[in-house]
Amino acid sequence: MLRFVAVRLLQALIVLLVMSFLIYGLIGLMPGDPIDLMINANPNLSPSDAARLRALYGLDLPIWTRYLNWLAAALQGDLGYSRLISQPVLDVLKPRLLNTLLLLSISLVLALAIAIPLGVHAARKPNSVTDTAVNLLCFAGISVPPFWLALLFIILFSVTLGILPAGGMAPIGGDGGLAERLPYLVMPVATLTLVSIGGYTRFVRAAVLEQLRQDYIRTARAKGVSERGVVWRHALRNAMIPVVTIVALGFGSLFSGALVTETMFAYLGMGKLIYDSILGNDYNIALVGLLLATLMTLAGNLLADLGYAALDPRISFTETRN
Repeated sequence: MLRFVAVRLLQALIVLLVMSFLIYGLIGLMPGDPIDLMINANPNLSPSDAARLRALYGLDLPIWTRYLNWLAAALQGDLGYSRLISQPVLDVLKPRLLNTLLLLSISLVLALAIAIPLGVHAARKPNSVTDTAVNLLCFAGISVPPFWLALLFIILFSVTLGILPAGGMAPIGGDGGLAERLPYLVMPVATLTLVSIGGYTRFVRAAVLEQLRQDYIRTARAKGVSERGVVWRHALRNAMIPVVTIVALGFGSLFSGALVTETMFAYLGMGKLIYDSILGNDYNIALVGLLLATLMTLAGNLLADLGYAALDPRISFTETRN
């Protein structure tokens, strides 16, 4: 197991290096740069001043030289400075990352807590009225655009009823504790949960339904195992393997997937930060944010593989040699 994890970590490091070069190159090829924005903001800036600024920031160097300079600084813990926010990149990313982790972790737990029982119940009675109703609800949840649902919540709970704040993260002048932030989390969490439940429920239903048709399920029933034990102890355990794959592979959407929700509710998270940094040519924030999204995807893949071994003892990562 340790050898497997070490190899995967080495592979992840190589992927991150390749992705860092590709992302840096793509961002560098974008039209305009921070100096162009300075020129637009200050018409009195002369071409010679712009040339000196480009030389000062190294923007006159070839792109591969600039990348190597950035990589050398990043390996020493210096990820650069945010032009838009005027703070070091690490100081900008840390609170945004924690905000998105809080939002997405709560919605993920709630979505799975609802989707797993619904999917199991629908799989136990395929083609029944209950199964049809669950499928209709799932398709409705998948089809609803997040921005429309967010607007609906704002109109209902903030404008009409006035019981929840329309946006933001904490009251002005508060200490920013979890208790004060809870009212601001209700609608964003509800939005992400409702748009996720449908997909997870469909995966759970299909996986459990497939397992219930297997020979070992008939054997368990023949041995006198209760129906509850057959479904929850045997079928669901094996059915969770593909579900874990879906959840883990969606780990990278931790940043980009919540962009619409974060924008609608003015929630300061990673998705909105990456979007704003790309629009504002804030290269350092955009680069590190996209690399973090890549890292979370790789981490999700590794966690999925480890979860397979925990769910199915027959899976082993030990290499056998003849």
